[in-house]
Amino acid sequence: MEGITEGVNKMSVSETQKRNRIQVSNTKKSLFFYVNLSKRYMQQYNEVELSALGMAISTVVTIAEILKNNGFAVEKKIRTLTVDMRDEPGARPIPKAKIEIVLGKTEKFDELMAAEAEQNGDNEEQQN
Repeated sequence: MEGITEGVNKMSVSETQKRNRIQVSNTKKSLFFYVNLSKRYMQQYNEVELSALGMAISTVVTIAEILKNNGFAVEKKIRTLTVDMRDEPGARPIPKAKIEIVLGKTEKFDELMAAEAEQNGDNEEQQN
């Protein structure tokens, strides 16, 4: 785990300062946590960049597909690369697969979000 932290710390300043980037883990949060967070980022920044390493790549692809299939997002850019990670300082670098997917809002995004908010409001009223 320290190797991942070290790798993130060594990224260039411009990469770590992207405010609309979500670094996805397949163990820390649920899939729909990331789907909802992505929607909020798109509301705020008009686009979101989903990023993942290794085994979390399939989670990022699933999140992007959910957003696209439900009409919230269109893909703007997909980038795959390999980054060298170290388990500990001085250890030999281990190549890890990385994916970055940039999604933008669709024309219907605001309309869909309003409908979703209205539906959630109705559900809360029924529970009271």
